[in-house]
Amino acid sequence: MDLLAFIGLISIFIVLLHLIYPWFSDCNMQLAFLEKFGKPISSLKGKVVWITGASSGIGEHLAYVLAKAGCKLILSARRELLLQNVKKACLEGNAHLKDDDVLVLPLDISNINLHQEAFDTVINKFGKLDILVNNAGRSQRAKWENINIDVDREVFELNVFSHLSLSRIAIKYFLQNNLGQIAVVSSICGLFPAPYSSSYTGSKHALHGYFNSFRVEQIGQNFPSITMICPGPVQTNFLQEAFTEKPRQKFGIETDKADNKISASRCATLSAIAIANEVSEAWISHSSVLFLTYLLKYYPNITSWIVFKFVGKRFLMKLRDAKNSNKIE
Repeated sequence: MDLLAFIGLISIFIVLLHLIYPWFSDCNMQLAFLEKFGKPISSLKGKVVWITGASSGIGEHLAYVLAKAGCKLILSARRELLLQNVKKACLEGNAHLKDDDVLVLPLDISNINLHQEAFDTVINKFGKLDILVNNAGRSQRAKWENINIDVDREVFELNVFSHLSLSRIAIKYFLQNNLGQIAVVSSICGLFPAPYSSSYTGSKHALHGYFNSFRVEQIGQNFPSITMICPGPVQTNFLQEAFTEKPRQKFGIETDKADNKISASRCATLSAIAIANEVSEAWISHSSVLFLTYLLKYYPNITSWIVFKFVGKRFLMKLRDAKNSNKIE
């Protein structure tokens, strides 16, 4: 077999792998490999981890996973009562954790004037910070042309600028101490455009631009590492809190339960594996969305043609919102 034939066979194998693999997994190939053969979540034992948006959804379940692994936690969100409930569940999930090992730190993450004081509180409490998990954020349902520009500002204040502000404080600390990791809960929407969520999609794309630029600047440095976590549809009540086209308005629709949505607990487990192994980018989703993500990543021209000619926005909305896919139109 000559070299060209060998290269051709390898190319065919890679294409087939990209087309077939997603239908048998709920995450990208690297993460699936690391789940079996990489560092276990337990390798994070003793790490001090700060989770924003920890009162519900992915952040809440990530707290449970990390608490079980023996991490010391800082839980932040606006709703203190919910955070106290999460703390209680964390302590119940690991009898070796003491009350002092989990700090409830209420914080309006959008108020960047509070970030330095909050960070100082963490360092004063635990003496260090190992991992910052930027998880706070809200989705959106609105028609592109109807969105008030103030909504775009609100979305970016929460989903982007709050993460950048807190991360820059943490990164300066990490660089001074030669340690640390930033995990950013982005979305498949940071890679793949979603209909009726343009402000949200734009915010997630922005996160990748900002943090990937930092990663390039740090080539050759060991710390801090950046892990971008990109979930697809997750079974959480995200529609209730989602932005709309109007400022300070919430979508207020109960999220449907659907088989094509990965559970929050499974998403949290895979996220913890990505963090433990310092994965640069992790995709977490059920097969159909994962398949489209692989197509978009490696065959963007073909994917654009398929989406616009055959798939269409209704199919994409159905993948994401199940029975609520018609609530916008």
